[in-house]
Amino acid sequence: MERIINGNTLRDMYISAANNIDNFKNAVNDLNVFPVPDGDTGTNMSLTLKGAANEVKKLEDKTVGEIAKAAATALLKGARGNSGVITSLIFRGFSKGLDGKTEADGALLAHALKMGVEAAYKAVMKPTEGTILTVVRVAAEKAVEFAAENNDPLDTLDKIIEVAEDTLKKTPEMLPVLKQAGVVDAGGQGFLYILKGMRSVLGEGIIIESKESGDVKERADFTTFDSEDIKFAYCTEFIVNKDNNPRFNNPEKLRKYLESIGDSVVVADDDSIIKVHVHTNNPGKALEEGIKYGLLSNMKIENMKEQLAREAEKQNSENIQPTRKILLPSKKYGFVAVSAGEGFTALFNDLGVDSVVFGFQTMNPSTEDILKAIDETPAEIVFILPNNKNIILTAQMTIPLTDKEVIVIPTRTIPEGISAMLAFDETVDVEDNTENMKEAIKNVKTGQVTYAVRDSSFDGQDIKEGEFMGLLGSKMQTKGTKLENVVVELIDKMIDENSSVLTLFYGSDVKEDEAEKISGLLSDKFGDRVDISLVNGGQPVYYYIVSVE
Repeated sequence: MERIINGNTLRDMYISAANNIDNFKNAVNDLNVFPVPDGDTGTNMSLTLKGAANEVKKLEDKTVGEIAKAAATALLKGARGNSGVITSLIFRGFSKGLDGKTEADGALLAHALKMGVEAAYKAVMKPTEGTILTVVRVAAEKAVEFAAENNDPLDTLDKIIEVAEDTLKKTPEMLPVLKQAGVVDAGGQGFLYILKGMRSVLGEGIIIESKESGDVKERADFTTFDSEDIKFAYCTEFIVNKDNNPRFNNPEKLRKYLESIGDSVVVADDDSIIKVHVHTNNPGKALEEGIKYGLLSNMKIENMKEQLAREAEKQNSENIQPTRKILLPSKKYGFVAVSAGEGFTALFNDLGVDSVVFGFQTMNPSTEDILKAIDETPAEIVFILPNNKNIILTAQMTIPLTDKEVIVIPTRTIPEGISAMLAFDETVDVEDNTENMKEAIKNVKTGQVTYAVRDSSFDGQDIKEGEFMGLLGSKMQTKGTKLENVVVELIDKMIDENSSVLTLFYGSDVKEDEAEKISGLLSDKFGDRVDISLVNGGQPVYYYIVSVE
């Protein structure tokens, strides 16, 4: 009896795929070729697939075309980072291949995947071979040839997986950076986990379960709650890594302070860390107090009023999509910027940015996050500053989703975003402003200082876990065990005869007095060559972000 994929089977294949990539997201993250704490390929792909799984779970007895279309819409809205956007593009093209179809055989499955590859290649301006695109393209091409002889969908999917695995193994030969790091492409590996999740349903009839979620026996009815009942809106969590100063080893003083600004306070400590949880209306104050006791990590701030509203809306609407809140234009120009850290956010607001989207290396915003910010910007023309190379494609995906004119300025760093805003002139037309802003970002050099999350070799240099690294673009310029030395050495490589302004943005893991000390060292060494400013950016992951113009 010939096997066939119907709508319910395809639905379960999406769910199983989402669970499988979720289970292996950290393994995919670890394939990041550069050993910085921003290897988020697996996380982005997992979050992107989760949205589709949650959407198709609601559907019963639909056609494969209807299931694929619903999944494609959810994937686009939830797409995060380049890997998530490319994944969504593949499945959007895949859905077009299944459009109007009730069921799918092997030939249709292969054809739809090939259409998905074509859609992704068209959308990516400069496709790089040796990535997820190559893995899926080669697999789709071979699958089309195979299905012409064997129309069984399971056999075809097995062929897709076989070729994808073989191609993935070859990616280090296609991209020297992968070979040097001794890894395969992270996005390609992530897509292979997606395919294997789908195969579990088609082959064994088993939906792979997410290891992080079990069956929910009971569910709170959030429609009975009122957000006004929430006295303290922000659930704030972080870990304090204790320093060697014994004055800070007793957390009771920290506990008493947190109780003065909120409730639900939990402060637990051992010899090396203090784990903090508090509900407060002033999360910044909680972080500022916590940093007095040591370097902060694992920071998480969530707006509980928004969470409650979303959950209540979800339970009320069931299958009904919520109405988007779109502010009508009250001015010609508006701005959306992606920011990480309270200091950067305040600076963007001062420069005239209407809507700030929170996002950073380990948590890229989704297409829907950016679209919501566009909706809430009351302007005819909205400029978007992604401020991260991994968010540019996500921002571009919003353009066909809104009636407003959207212009994405391809800022790859926050300093580039700041420079673009400074170049804007309301008295000139949109074309000139676009050109001026794009030109301004060419004059900015951005350096970043972080640490290695594992032993690695990059650009011919060995680096040990925990060592500090000074980065300029994707290149490691310097490394060492002393943070201040790495900062000074990095800046020494960034400044040239054309440099006039240096801005040092310190992050959430840096104390103010430590930043001022390094700023003093920079003034002594470079003060006669550039004007130096010190700003609290408040960014996670990176101790310092350096801007040189």
